[in-house]
Amino acid sequence: MSKLQSFWYGRHAFTVFLIPLSWIFCFIVFLRRKAYKSGLLKIKHLEIPVIVIGNITAGGTGKTPLVIWLVNFLRNAGYFPAIVSRGYKGEAKSWPQQVRSDSDPVIVGDEAVLLAKRCQCPVAVGPDRVEAVTGLLKYSACDIIIADDGLQHYALGRDIEIAVIDGVRRFGNGYCIPAGPLREPVSRLKEVDFVVVNGGGVMRLEYSMVLVAEQAHNLGDDAVTHHPEEFRDQQVHAVAGIGNPDRFFSHLKRLGLNIIEHPFADHHQFMAEDILFDDDLPVLMTEKDAVKCRRFATARHWYLPIDAQPDRRVGERILTLIKNLSR
Repeated sequence: MSKLQSFWYGRHAFTVFLIPLSWIFCFIVFLRRKAYKSGLLKIKHLEIPVIVIGNITAGGTGKTPLVIWLVNFLRNAGYFPAIVSRGYKGEAKSWPQQVRSDSDPVIVGDEAVLLAKRCQCPVAVGPDRVEAVTGLLKYSACDIIIADDGLQHYALGRDIEIAVIDGVRRFGNGYCIPAGPLREPVSRLKEVDFVVVNGGGVMRLEYSMVLVAEQAHNLGDDAVTHHPEEFRDQQVHAVAGIGNPDRFFSHLKRLGLNIIEHPFADHHQFMAEDILFDDDLPVLMTEKDAVKCRRFATARHWYLPIDAQPDRRVGERILTLIKNLSR
C-alpha cells in the first residue's frame, strides 16, 4: 500500500493537515455537479441507453470484472453492447481511439485492451467520453453503451448508474481527496441505481458481488492452463500493479499459495526486469498486468483471469430498468 493510501485507510495524525484541502475539493465537486444539474454545463444524452459503472473512491474496487460480466449478461439477453472508457495512462497523440484485443496498451491503456480482449465487443477510449461515444457509434452497430469508470464524467448523460465499492476498505477514513480516498461524498451513493459491494459485508440497499478465479493462463500460450492448486508445492512470485494489490495477494493466499509479493502502483508500465527474477519459480500476475507484460514474458509467467458474480437481482433489475426507459 502506498504511503498516501496508508493515510486514507488507517489512522494518522498527518491527515488532520490535509482536511482543509479536502473541504476545498468537496466544494469544487459540489459546484461542478450543480453546474451540470442546472444546465450551465452541457450534458449529452444519447438515443440508446447508457449504463455507467464507476466508484466514488480513488483506486481499484473491482469495477472492471463487473463491466465484463455486464457485457456478457446483456449480450445473452439479446443486446449489442459497446464500451467507452478513459484509456487511463494511454499515450495516444490523438483521441478518441478504437481499441482491439491486439491494441498496444501503452497507446490506449491497459484496462481498455483487457476489456476488448475479454468482451469481444466494440471499445473506444478517450478523456472526453462524449467524443469517444460519437466515434464509437460511427463504426459500430450497438444498442447500449457501458461507460467504464464514468460516474464523475457528467457530460455524458446516463440512464443507469452502478457504483462499486470495496467491501473491506469501503470509504477509508471518510474524507475526500487528498485527506481521504473519496472522489465524491458518500451521500452521492443515494443517487445511484445500484451500490455493488465487492466482498465484505453488505449493508441495506446494497448488492453483493464476489470475484472468482478458476484457471491460470500461460502468457506464452493462452490455451495452456493450470488450476491454482497446481502451484501449491512451491513458492510463487505474485505481481500486481492494480489499485489494491493486497486484494490479489490475499486471494492467492486463500487458494493456499506460498507467495513472494511484488506490489506496483496502479497502471504501472512494466519493464522486463520487473517480472524476470533470478530463479525458476512461477510468476503469477493479474490479467490487467498481463496485457503489458506479454511481450517479454516467458513460459514461467501466468495470469489469473477474474470473473465477477454479482447478486442475481442486479441483472434482473437492470433488464427491468432498460425496458422501462422512455425515449
